[in-house]
Amino acid sequence: MTETATLAGGCFWCIEAVLEQLRGVQSVESGYAGGTVDHPTYEQVCEGTTGHAEAVQVAFDPAQIAFRDLLEVFFTLHDPTTPNRQGPDVGTQYRSAVFFHSPEQERTAREVIARLERERLWPDPIVTEVAAYTGFWPAEPYHRQFYRRNPNQLYCRVQITPKLAKLRSAFRERLKVAPS
Repeated sequence: MTETATLAGGCFWCIEAVLEQLRGVQSVESGYAGGTVDHPTYEQVCEGTTGHAEAVQVAFDPAQIAFRDLLEVFFTLHDPTTPNRQGPDVGTQYRSAVFFHSPEQERTAREVIARLERERLWPDPIVTEVAAYTGFWPAEPYHRQFYRRNPNQLYCRVQITPKLAKLRSAFRERLKVAPS
């Protein structure tokens, strides 16, 4: 059985590169979610007028990784307290969001956020949007698997490589192949 999660946490290149490393994740696709325009382009989304966030759609096996565990990794590897910003990326398209596919996913997302707020892991409140899934539009082909194809590109080295190092350190036991 496969489930789907749709998550936004800044640049989709970053989230894609991290989540595809997890055991139980079958695929991760970069694209756009949470907006009002059908088939938006990257340029339209960057203008900030479509309402979309750069997002990833994750197909996962809940017998290998629970939605709650996927969210734990997601919240650890981006800053859910900065509205419309992740690092150097600024705009509504870079907001933190969980687009739930079921009432159970909504409940789990709200529970995880409430627990993280109680634990006060960040000095500022979590601003992650929890919204019903309304559709997903795949990104243009040149955005897909960007890190895998361009690991030495400056943005990748500065933004994504440290996230992958943190993933390997904090979630080693959840990786598809644990590094030796």
